[in-house]
Amino acid sequence: MMTQKTKMWLGAAALVFSSSLMTGAIMSDKISVASKAQAAATPVMATSTVAAPAGLVDLTTAAERSVNSVVYIKVTKNAVRQTVTVRDPFEDFFGDFFGYGNRERGQGRQQEIETQPKRQGAGSGVIISADGYIVTNNHVVAGADEILVKLNDNTEYKGRIIGLDETTDLALVKVEAKNLPAITIGNSDALKIGEWVLAVGNPFNLTSTVTAGIVSAKARSLGANGVESFIQTDAAINAGNSGGALVNEQGELVGINAMLYSQTGSYAGYGFAIPTTIMNKVVADLKEFGVVQRALLGVRGMDVTNYIDVEKEKGNEVDLGTNQGIYIQDVEEKTTAEELGLQKGDVITAIDGKDVTKMAELQETLSQRRPGDKVKVSYIRNKKTRTETATLRNAQGGTEVMEEVDIDLFGAQLKPLSDEARQQLALRFGLEVTAIKKGKLMDAGITKGMILLQVNDQEMRTVEDFENAVKAANQSSDRVLWIRAITPSGRRVATAIDLSEEKKK
Repeated sequence: MMTQKTKMWLGAAALVFSSSLMTGAIMSDKISVASKAQAAATPVMATSTVAAPAGLVDLTTAAERSVNSVVYIKVTKNAVRQTVTVRDPFEDFFGDFFGYGNRERGQGRQQEIETQPKRQGAGSGVIISADGYIVTNNHVVAGADEILVKLNDNTEYKGRIIGLDETTDLALVKVEAKNLPAITIGNSDALKIGEWVLAVGNPFNLTSTVTAGIVSAKARSLGANGVESFIQTDAAINAGNSGGALVNEQGELVGINAMLYSQTGSYAGYGFAIPTTIMNKVVADLKEFGVVQRALLGVRGMDVTNYIDVEKEKGNEVDLGTNQGIYIQDVEEKTTAEELGLQKGDVITAIDGKDVTKMAELQETLSQRRPGDKVKVSYIRNKKTRTETATLRNAQGGTEVMEEVDIDLFGAQLKPLSDEARQQLALRFGLEVTAIKKGKLMDAGITKGMILLQVNDQEMRTVEDFENAVKAANQSSDRVLWIRAITPSGRRVATAIDLSEEKKK
């Protein structure tokens, strides 16, 4: 192929980090998720539509206004150790001679091994409020056991995660500090193609790096995230820039650097940033609810231009009455789209009077709304334009506010199964219920001493595994936890917890 997009997670490969503990790059077929933000750059000057001395654009003010608001983020993931049973292949031959001690023949011996070494990685973040809220990418901090935030003046803080959103690849981190140099947040919708922008971040561990370029395109969809409408720029973005700032000529934040387009994993021409129109809503939801309130329309489709091209390849002539919009391939049941009466073959052209010419624009528009909001959808059917109004719904088909499930509501203390218990019960993993009080687990029949083995088919090895399973179920369509457990006597039990009974605001 002429081009290849490569997705790279923090600490991309080929970085010259002295520590062997640095996270390695993980490459996929299509897209380089660079720990984003830019290696050093040469000053760029070009003709600007904005009046400036000698007719040249001056980006020094934009750099001065933004560079102190971009932080260096270092994450640490602790080593993962697991106890396994090791069986000597010669045991059956020489066991009687050497003896087994207290161990039965053929049972093997327990040995603790390191299944994953301690890892470290780095990225960037942007201070969005003076009281310590910082936006970065989900892939920069997800799974981190420790987060170190370093400001441009080398002041360091410990960071904690307020919320993560894998769907948009955004995360909100908090440090305990006051009077931090927060960036001014601009309107990414106001960006124009050809407008000058700066990428600010810490590429290749080179802190406070600024590179310049222009907006090459808007509303790009790369298939990397569930919701995406990227700003494309030719400002250099490299590994380490992930979570850094894309700013306009006034030094206002217009995007969070997230991806680079490359065959090698290093900068090769284009980078991609998440627009502030998406960021603002995600941040507001994570602050208030701990989870993003995502409104869904309930259609599956593709850009009209792509649909026409596909049909032409089949030898079919297509006349939809428009060459722009979203061609509907399927309408899901019990959704806003079904309530609107949308059908396969319809073409969505506008939301609340705002034109949507492709799927990325539709996603960006819906990402700014919450379930319960009224939406006016314009669409074409049989070359005639219609407009209908309906209420947006969430993934569960409702309009109520979704809150992050409070783990304390489950009423139990959990800990990884001890080596002795694993050996006695012949288990490879599990979470022991060490204490329990009135709560969801007790209501489901779980008692002290029971061992949780699986929750929704996810193996329970750590308390974090349980928390992640609860979070995933809370955001799913059925909101049910299916729990498989075992009693201290070895009896296996199964039960279910309905999270939809959670109290809503």
